[in-house]
Amino acid sequence: MPLKRASRGRTKGGKGSTGVVQCTNCGQTVPKDKAKKVTSRLNLVEHTLAKELRSQGAYIAAPTVLKWYCISCAIHFKILKIRSADNRRKRGRLR
Repeated sequence: MPLKRASRGRTKGGKGSTGVVQCTNCGQTVPKDKAKKVTSRLNLVEHTLAKELRSQGAYIAAPTVLKWYCISCAIHFKILKIRSADNRRKRGRLR
């Protein structure tokens, strides 16, 4: 049977089994190499107040938030886009 994707949707290669993570949105258990990882920064202080504090020389911490998404949630939140059959096998940035 022909393959839809050369990688079968995973970045595993020949590593054997990989760990699992839970989707941040729906809670589905997804293999770690198949899930989409999104990192974002969490602003603890309002922008205008942070600008004033920085001008006075204060350091404002912005912790990094790590989120894992299953494929269906990543498509729903537009992290991934559905690609045509020709573009599926092409590597690189989608945005």
